[in-house]
Amino acid sequence: MVLEFAGNAAKYTKKTRIVPKHIHLAVRNDEELSKLLGAVTITNGGVMPNIHNLLLPKKTAAGSSKAAPADDDS
Repeated sequence: MVLEFAGNAAKYTKKTRIVPKHIHLAVRNDEELSKLLGAVTITNGGVMPNIHNLLLPKKTAAGSSKAAPADDDS
């Protein structure tokens, strides 16, 4: 199961070899494997990318753009 998920991660990145990073991604993205191997450190696995929600750009309505009103003082 782990190798299948790691193989899918490798295939997604167009690689033919499974490296520890792919195993780490497979374990962390699967809920059951993450519970089972939550405290395990995978050497050379890297870290899961995580950006805090406050740092993400604000979402606006699609296709709507607000133009600043023009002040004509002349």
